[in-house]
Amino acid sequence: MKRQQVSAWIDAYERAWRAEGTDALAEIFTEDAVYSQGPYLEPHHGLKEIAVMWEETRDGPGEVFRMTHEVIAVDGDMAVARVEVWYGEPVRHEFRDLWVMSFAEDGRCRAYEEWPFAPGQPISAV
Repeated sequence: MKRQQVSAWIDAYERAWRAEGTDALAEIFTEDAVYSQGPYLEPHHGLKEIAVMWEETRDGPGEVFRMTHEVIAVDGDMAVARVEVWYGEPVRHEFRDLWVMSFAEDGRCRAYEEWPFAPGQPISAV
């Protein structure tokens, strides 16, 4: 993967999040993809589980949000990006995430893990 390919994949992820339904997931994730919403959370396995999670998590295609990203590192099929998202107008929630992604040869993601942080969130539970 190249930085431009990773950036294009993140743009496609945003379009899929904004799209009606979950059909677009097959364009960005492999059939057996693993998707983790946090480093210590149980991951979702396969497109069907990911689709259920997306429908439960998002407000739908009309959800108001703004998203930016910066690709931090790419090494072979692995990439890390910093992603910032602001939900609502006015903003109700905001997150700064690190996304760790592993890509298949066809450019779809086969493993995705996010490390989301929100303002005021403690750095550690300890």
